Amino acid sequence: MFLRSVTALCLGALVSFPSFVHAGASNSLMDVLPDGMLLVANPDNGTVTVVDTAAKKALREIKVGDKPEGVAWIGNGPLAAVTVFREDVVAFIDTRNGKVVNKLKVPNEPYGIITNKNSTRAWVTHDYPGTVTEIDLKEQKVIGEHKVGAFIRGIALSPKEDRLYVTEFYTGILHAVDLKDYKVVDSWKGHSTDNLCRNVVVHPRRPKAYLSHIRSKVDVIDGSGSIFPQLSICDLVPPNETRRRTSIGMDTYNNLHVVTNPWEAALSPDGKRLYTIYAATNDMNVNAVIDDDYKEIERVGNAIQIGKLPKAIRVSADGKQVYIYHTMDFSVGIYDANMRSQGSVKVCDPPKTPEWVRGKVLFSQAFQPMTGPRWIACSSCHPDGLSDGRVWRNPEGLRKTPSMFGMAHTHPLHYSADRDEVQDFEYTIRGRLMQGRGLVPGAIKPKMGFKPVELDEPLAGRSKDLDALAIYSNSFEFTTLSPHILAPGKLTETAERGKKLFFSKEVNCASCHSGPYYTDSSLAVKPFKLHDVGTGKDDPGEKMGPKYDTPSLLGVYRTAPYLHHGTAKTLRDVLTTCNKGDKHGKTSHLKSEEIDDLVDFLKALPYEYPPYETPNTVKYRVPVKKEEKD
Repeated sequence: MFLRSVTALCLGALVSFPSFVHAGASNSLMDVLPDGMLLVANPDNGTVTVVDTAAKKALREIKVGDKPEGVAWIGNGPLAAVTVFREDVVAFIDTRNGKVVNKLKVPNEPYGIITNKNSTRAWVTHDYPGTVTEIDLKEQKVIGEHKVGAFIRGIALSPKEDRLYVTEFYTGILHAVDLKDYKVVDSWKGHSTDNLCRNVVVHPRRPKAYLSHIRSKVDVIDGSGSIFPQLSICDLVPPNETRRRTSIGMDTYNNLHVVTNPWEAALSPDGKRLYTIYAATNDMNVNAVIDDDYKEIERVGNAIQIGKLPKAIRVSADGKQVYIYHTMDFSVGIYDANMRSQGSVKVCDPPKTPEWVRGKVLFSQAFQPMTGPRWIACSSCHPDGLSDGRVWRNPEGLRKTPSMFGMAHTHPLHYSADRDEVQDFEYTIRGRLMQGRGLVPGAIKPKMGFKPVELDEPLAGRSKDLDALAIYSNSFEFTTLSPHILAPGKLTETAERGKKLFFSKEVNCASCHSGPYYTDSSLAVKPFKLHDVGTGKDDPGEKMGPKYDTPSLLGVYRTAPYLHHGTAKTLRDVLTTCNKGDKHGKTSHLKSEEIDDLVDFLKALPYEYPPYETPNTVKYRVPVKKEEKD
């Protein structure tokens, strides 16, 4: 009886999912119309390119702003909408004349964008603070902002247009949002190790959602066991006792042909094929969708090699062509349904410098000379220079993955300050984690236990590739301000009070968190400045404490958990429960409301733009333009 009721429920859900395909129904760097007009967002160039896929020709490239992350056609065009991540705007573009017709101010960090089929609404995910905004497309204005989860990126519209399906970036959790009242009415949790989920696609006929992501096993520091490629398939039916989320390891799925950093998936219009792309190994899968609620998908042929760093995939309205954005070839590949190449279209020029481009390729790839087993790339833990939100059980002890923003000005590196140049990560490349042959020709000094031999081995200037990796790694600058301020340089009343406490001698935070980057890290003073803030004995596995380098506080509002071991879940914890003995600033005498004020100040950083040059800025970075210096 139970099985019959479950079957009836699933069949009911199946009937309620009619065949449905239109442009803009799931988030991506690309979107395509039935007539083959393709939009391509180029995040590193700040542009969107309009491509005529029939003529295999780029028609025009449109400047939209700093880091476009999502693009969607509005109806059948010619208008389209673009999320501009670092400017907190949605740009409306006229693709006929190549102009931005409006820049709509939206909440912080807009990422994915989708539109409905009658061109009345758009929905945008905001990475931080984890909200979805609703936009009236006729009026081009925001008409609602709704809290959904934490660090929201992927978004898709249900075939009936009554629900949004939204993914959390750091957990891979899928949320269903009812569009009547914008409440989260269902959630699909996976493994605790699920991580870095940017995209979701919904089947046009069956109640299924497909999520591409990785799994991060933080207790294994080995290139063959730390990062895993996954595809999660969620049953979009009411909760019952059956399995609601299936996780498929895409390495074993490919007969142990390792594919790395699953990025995005796309369904054919009839729902019979699922295409998945893997950014770090330049691979993709063609899959047959199986209507069995068990096996779910079946591989069609072997994994296929495609262009460099694929980050977007779309299928034409008739299902006969597949478009893949090879971001580091700066082109869109055009394929038939069986992945036979039909040519490619260049969509933009390489940005910045050739060294930066080469550095990004190395940072993003998961094969030699960077890694041997193909399981992991630098970008697997530092996506776009951000953190993966994880605390790893490293050989030296627990270590939170740091953000790379501002790194060019905050050397030495690591919490233990055991590296004085990015080139020292040659040791990581050759080590157990990545197992690559390395970028420097010949031997380097061997690593002996936990002694910082990296500080004694100068590696800068010995390899063009290693220097290029350093240039790319040092390129992440703070070009956006905290969303917790009133205006550039203007703090809230509570943050102003917190600022006074921060810089007071009684609290003394600024004795270590000093200068424009709020850190006393410096290459000029040796031995490097390290501080015992009372956390070195928290972890029984710690090998290098109890003194640690001072991390920058810029952007700290979005980088929880805190401290080197991630024990502090909130900024308030940093100042209270994790500050026994007042070693991490003198806060025990503060009243609860004063702690709140201090937290508000920390959340406001940066409230003004830090300088591009300091006495501690390193040599290997992208040259700063004069207008940026000014």
